[in-house]
Amino acid sequence: MSGALSGQRQMNLSLEVWRQAGPNAPGQMVAYDAKDISADMSFLEMLDVVNEGLMRDGKDPIAFDHDCREGICGACGVVINGQPHGPDAGTTTCQLHMRRFKDGDKITIEPWRAHAFPVVKDLTVDRSAFDRIIAAGGFISARTGSAPDASAVLVPKPDADMAFDAAACIGCGACVASCPNGSAMLFVSAKVTHLGALPQGQPERRARVLNMVAQMDAEGFGACTSHVECEAVCPKNIPIAFIARMNRDLIAAALTHAPEREVGGA
Repeated sequence: MSGALSGQRQMNLSLEVWRQAGPNAPGQMVAYDAKDISADMSFLEMLDVVNEGLMRDGKDPIAFDHDCREGICGACGVVINGQPHGPDAGTTTCQLHMRRFKDGDKITIEPWRAHAFPVVKDLTVDRSAFDRIIAAGGFISARTGSAPDASAVLVPKPDADMAFDAAACIGCGACVASCPNGSAMLFVSAKVTHLGALPQGQPERRARVLNMVAQMDAEGFGACTSHVECEAVCPKNIPIAFIARMNRDLIAAALTHAPEREVGGA
């Protein structure tokens, strides 16, 4: 084992990291050296090494979001050299490996920057706005009782495929961080499409899109002006076609549906 480890490529990096003690505190970029970093480490493992060194020196470690570290949960997310999740397409920060960088590289690391994602500390931001959008309508009503048979409701394969593709969204927020307007349209459209494409989601389809878009606007997200940056940085490759589908649903709902909120409370 030690022989295998000794053969790994090592690198030394210069980091510029955003440090901010709290939501109302001023922030600044701070320089750190990341030494003896293995090319096989993930980006978050590299930050772990830097934090271990800071703690040994009695300094405050860099705060950053993480959970599963398997590209599933959507918790991780930082802007690396100006690009959310870093240079690799279709990749979360936790799945980005240091072999993507070279010895001596300078790397800037910043949090998601959007009005609706206030900084909590350092690289950690408050993404609870997404939770409130989901609570506004990202569910279906269902009768209580035993689970129905899998084949009880027939779903055409194109609809099932569309719903599955939309459900791949992990809610990381990279779409918001990349958008010049701080728009959450890709995230919301994925959630609306996920349920709206299925027969089970039809009863609330129009109320759902009205309520979720209204909540998105209330949270302070910007409007979509089709820069397509969101699609480019999405780690799950969610297409902007879902935004067009949601806009069609929104127009239909606005023309035909009562204005009161029917899903997610008054």
